Parts: sequence; structure tokens; C-alpha cells
Amino acid sequence: MKTLESILSVHPFFVNLESKYMALITGCASNVRFEAGEFIHRQGEEANSFCIIRQGKVALQVCPPHKNPVTVQTVSDGEILGWAWLVPPYHWQFDAQAVELTRAIVLDGKCLRNKCNEDHTLGYELLSRLLPIVGQTMEATRIQLLDLYGARS
Repeated sequence: MKTLESILSVHPFFVNLESKYMALITGCASNVRFEAGEFIHRQGEEANSFCIIRQGKVALQVCPPHKNPVTVQTVSDGEILGWAWLVPPYHWQFDAQAVELTRAIVLDGKCLRNKCNEDHTLGYELLSRLLPIVGQTMEATRIQLLDLYGARS
């Protein structure tokens, strides 16, 4: 049986992270599952976690006032969901809804923030690994908004 640490240590997000940090991170991790249609988090709620999607699909959505939700990105197997746990004011910028049965490893953001405050090198490592994910999310949002509204101008 694989341990959370053995699963996380080979994930691309954590590759080449010192083993002492992997042990700290694993202490903040748990296995979870989300049913199809279940919201993992809602826009505006306090952000206290991030997920490594092991299997399944999750839609990141924005909900414009008086309109239907718009999916700006779909996250699936092997991808990271969530970065707002590390960036003040620690609130979700999107809704995240499981499109299908989704299995994930959830990392407790408050636990990780405390560990990052105690060891700034760990904080730098996590931040430098999360920044490309923030960029990908922003780019996906930009493209989706151009698709929705660009043709109307």
C-alpha cells in the first residue's frame, strides 16, 4: 500500500523537494473523494486547502451576477487545484465543482502556512511552484472571457 508521502514525493509539483519538507507537507495531507456535482469550494469562501487531483475532473467556474456560471478551466488527473490558500486575503476566487467522481489529496492550507512561516525556505519553494499554476489559471480565464465576450465587441 502506498503512503501519502510516497505518492506526493513523485508528483511533479513536489519533485526535487527536500525530504524534510516532504515529511512536513505530508503531515498536512489527507485522502478525499468528491462526488460528481459536489462543490469543493465556493468563490469568496475562506481558502484553507489545495488539492492534488489523483483521478477525476473539477470545473473552475466564475458566476457573473444574474448569469449562469462560466467554466474557465477544468482540472484533472495529476493537476493542482487551488492557490488562494497561500495568497492573502485567503479567499477563493472561483467555484470548484467536481464534474465526475474525483479522488484527491487535500493539503491543509493553514497547516502549510504555519510551516512556511516557521521555515521561509519551504515557503519560497511552495510559492515558486504555485506561481506557474496561478499564471495558467489566469491565462485560461483570459481565453475563456475572450471566447465569451471578445466576439461581441
